[in-house]
Amino acid sequence: MSTPILETRDLTRVFRVGGFANRHDLHAVDDANFVINESEIVALVGESGSGKSTIARLLAQVYKPSSGDILFEGTPLSQLKTRADQMRYRAAVPMVFQDPFSSLNPSYPVSHGILRGLKLHRGDLDAEGRRAEAERVTEVVGLNPARESLEKYPYEMSGGQRQRVGFAQALAYRPKVILADEPVSMLDISIRIGLLNVMAKLRDDEHVSLLYITHDIASARYVADRMMVMYAGRVVESGPVEEVLQAPQHPYTQLLVAAVPDPRAKLTVTAEQAAGEPPKVIDPKPGCRFAARCPLAKDVCRVVTPPLLELQPGHTVACHVAAENAGRGEESETLGAAA
Repeated sequence: MSTPILETRDLTRVFRVGGFANRHDLHAVDDANFVINESEIVALVGESGSGKSTIARLLAQVYKPSSGDILFEGTPLSQLKTRADQMRYRAAVPMVFQDPFSSLNPSYPVSHGILRGLKLHRGDLDAEGRRAEAERVTEVVGLNPARESLEKYPYEMSGGQRQRVGFAQALAYRPKVILADEPVSMLDISIRIGLLNVMAKLRDDEHVSLLYITHDIASARYVADRMMVMYAGRVVESGPVEEVLQAPQHPYTQLLVAAVPDPRAKLTVTAEQAAGEPPKVIDPKPGCRFAARCPLAKDVCRVVTPPLLELQPGHTVACHVAAENAGRGEESETLGAAA
């Protein structure tokens, strides 16, 4: 096995909340362990507040981990001491944000951001080379003709076109992994598929990996190779995307899959089972954080935090019930069966 491009080991981020005399710890991400390999799209899914964007900001070094490690091509980020090392990492792991307009300067044509990034991160290129590379990446993301597109101002472009500019800016740095935080959520449904195809093209033709953060199971299924499911700051299930969606093991994943209007879906949940909200992970106690909403929960689920175990090759689950069933050689009970 080759060295993963990005790897996390017990990655944790805790925020202090409250006043001076009443401080508490909000656990945004707890003990996250995953890898991103070359030329693959990994979807990170879960409802709002589950910690998805916090993971992206940890990988982008916007936040520092409270504990745990992030490794880039086998090297811990804590060993990147010099500014040159930091700049190389940021070029290798850029981020595309949810709102494309906020990442573009409305006072300049879109070429400004791409060329400025090339000047900062691509010292191997002269002015002519930077212009040629800007045109190339603009064509790669589907903005044609490239020269005309580069001279447009952000307000002259649609939301989908502006988001393509965001991917062009990231691609110009010769990245290894692009962190795409909800890149299609603000776009019309009719044009989302085009941007998902751009992401697939970056993987297949440019050999760039992507961490695709989304709450949309359908789009994750369309474009991703592997899927990680987060709930209340923890990764609760991970594996090949079709395996996770066709045979979800964690009750929370089953709930997400059942909520997708897919005629092929085999799982159903009742309104009573779907009721409830994610917990506020402040000063959390041991136990499964989904236990309060889970109709399959047992006594052990409320007092012991389930570890993330590989129940099938490449398919990991953090669930006492799933682990117990796997140990007995039984199929996991589903929410629909528990109804």
